[in-house]
Amino acid sequence: MKNFSFSRTPLAGLLIIEPKVFRDDRGYFMETYNYKDCKRAGLNVRFVQDNQSRSKKGVLRGLHFQRNHPQGKLVRVIKGKVFDVAVDLRKKSETLGRWFGIILSATNKKQLYIPKGFAHGFLVLAENTEFVYKCTDFYQPEDQYGIIWNDPDLAIPWPLEKIDTTILSNKDRNWPKFRDYNFK
Repeated sequence: MKNFSFSRTPLAGLLIIEPKVFRDDRGYFMETYNYKDCKRAGLNVRFVQDNQSRSKKGVLRGLHFQRNHPQGKLVRVIKGKVFDVAVDLRKKSETLGRWFGIILSATNKKQLYIPKGFAHGFLVLAENTEFVYKCTDFYQPEDQYGIIWNDPDLAIPWPLEKIDTTILSNKDRNWPKFRDYNFK
């Protein structure tokens, strides 16, 4: 039984995953992850940590990455809506410095697999949004880095039209630009 569809993006390794949703008058049921299905699709990774955050509308988190302990992430929204972004940081990649963005929501149930070697961030588009993700490596606070969200060289068109105030942490407000790093 095929419970997921996997779609490639313009950035190698970055996958959109759509679960099959079984609906009836009681509600719905879906698998959110299946190792065998993912492995058949070429996604043969081991997840070691699950995270969940809740944010109010206008919160922008990112663009985060770990250099020495890079994490692959399988991300999704269980309540609300975000604009999710991944930036390719792989120096030998033909798409180094390019980004991909997608709307993830509790309604569309789409997931994004972000491989190691990418920066990740998201803008919350609905109140009390809950965001969950699986990671392939543990979070290492001493290995936390980031790129400023509004880097003019990346030119990410964050959908700010319906956002009254963009809310950022001090770290996210002060990250360096993409060009300030030497990605290996």
